[in-house]
Amino acid sequence: MPDSRSLPAPGHGRSGPRIARLVPGLLTAAAAVAAAFLVHGLLPALPAMTLAVVLGVLAANLPGAGTWTGGRARPGLDFAGKHLMRGGIVLLGLKVSVMDVLGLGWVSLVLMVGVVAASFGGTYAISRLFRLPPVTSLLVATGFSICGASAIGAMAAVRRIRHAETVLPVALVTLCGTLAIGVLPLLAQPLGLTATVFGAWTGASVHDVGQVVATAQTAGTAALAVAVVVKLTRVLLLAPVAALAGAHHRNGVRALGAEDGVVKKMPPLVPLFVLGFVAMVALRSTGWLSAGWLDVGATLQDILLGAALFGLGSAVRIRTLLHTGGPALLAALASWLLIAVLGLAAAFLIAG
Repeated sequence: MPDSRSLPAPGHGRSGPRIARLVPGLLTAAAAVAAAFLVHGLLPALPAMTLAVVLGVLAANLPGAGTWTGGRARPGLDFAGKHLMRGGIVLLGLKVSVMDVLGLGWVSLVLMVGVVAASFGGTYAISRLFRLPPVTSLLVATGFSICGASAIGAMAAVRRIRHAETVLPVALVTLCGTLAIGVLPLLAQPLGLTATVFGAWTGASVHDVGQVVATAQTAGTAALAVAVVVKLTRVLLLAPVAALAGAHHRNGVRALGAEDGVVKKMPPLVPLFVLGFVAMVALRSTGWLSAGWLDVGATLQDILLGAALFGLGSAVRIRTLLHTGGPALLAALASWLLIAVLGLAAAFLIAG
């Protein structure tokens, strides 16, 4: 009979310590998400997801808080930034209705595909011009051209990019998306934009869904309605872009294996969470879900993405960013300007 002293106590097997290590960080992320929602409720112009990133950055750089987020809370915050992000991406699909997207018309759909392709290629080229690493350039291009931090998380998972390398791209896409909230409404009147054109411009050029809503609502409900549909058309392109990136990565792994004479384990062509996103889009498009269930899904998605973004933000050290992020910031601002110009041109054609 085995000695009872050698047996693990109930609840303290291998998985027990691992889960216990995650608890401090996950509780911290939950508190931060609650704070972000509270501030958003008081100041609706500030998107909750943007606030989550900002709170994460503050937590990483304030005395005392930085020790906590970089110490005991780090495992749970890293878990949130990686795994809760994927859950949020799946639920993001519940916001996309294929019927609404098709309602834009084929010309508008072709235009949006062109804008995303040009934004992706142009942003990647600008990033490389400023000597950013290929991985950083890829993530920045993905986030800026599709749907912000969610797209960065999806691309990182598909290409097996380390969690730490997503921190700078998320910070840049959040900064530029926040910049758009303040700048685009100021340009509407000087440019003589109608509400419809402004809404289409916002949807075609602002990164995160929450930032699109915050920007477009300044011009009224008509602008907001157009902005959301145009933006969700870009979000829908997340699935094919992720699939193409996955196929390219598999080919690279296969080629390396052939050179080394070793059979390497192949990554999935399309990760499960991307398939989950597509499934949620299909479910939303059937019209079977009531408004109540869609509201529940949207709330849960915000909670998961908010926790993930806080986790990513809590890894940003401002001192390090200032020392090493100058070229990255210039590249991001140049990319933001490019996408704003491309989006404005498309908006005139969509709403014209």
